[in-house]
Amino acid sequence: MNQPLSPRYDGAYAGSLGVRNRVLRNTFWLLALSMLPTVLGAWIGVQMNFSFLAGSPMLGFIAFMAIAFGFFYGIEKTKHSATGVLLLLAFTFFMGLMLSRLIGHVLNFSNGASLIMTAFGGTALVFATMASIATTTKRDFSGMSSWLFAGVIVILLAAVANIFLQMPALQIVISLVAVAIFSAYILFDVQRVVNGGETNYITATLAIYLDIYNVFANLLALLGIFGGERD
Repeated sequence: MNQPLSPRYDGAYAGSLGVRNRVLRNTFWLLALSMLPTVLGAWIGVQMNFSFLAGSPMLGFIAFMAIAFGFFYGIEKTKHSATGVLLLLAFTFFMGLMLSRLIGHVLNFSNGASLIMTAFGGTALVFATMASIATTTKRDFSGMSSWLFAGVIVILLAAVANIFLQMPALQIVISLVAVAIFSAYILFDVQRVVNGGETNYITATLAIYLDIYNVFANLLALLGIFGGERD
């Protein structure tokens, strides 16, 4: 009775594993590609001294969230086509523009370029570590979903509050918590692909991109606060 069933089961498992590996491979390739428009957007933003409604931080935050969720909606609707890839790359360019103000601020330090490279190296190390754990461990991290989401909500609320409070200490706490939360999110999101919980590489890339972006931005902010040197 077992003899005819075993080959079919093994074949189904091999096929499922093949799909997961293909999604993971495509995700990492698209993730690498998405860094190019991000760098381009950041470079253009620094050159143009780009400022997104800097005179009204609250209005700027609302506008940013509206644009970002517009991209999320468009990417989700077109995730099974080439249009989804183009929208994702357009979104990463926009995020590069939004990052340019922080990068421009850090570049005003005499060691600004070094701080940016340190933040890049630190982010790469976090990603490599979390991705390696996600792809090799047998432990299931899906249970982290609820508290990670709660952590993001707390970060957003604290960030909105600090628009009015302007407390440097609160900004430091926000950045520290954000680095921890989004580092854990890399582990969670990569494992979702590995375990077959996410089968669309465009959606997977968007999630992991946002994790990496937030780790880098908050790590750079912390380095600027604690390591920035004036001439």
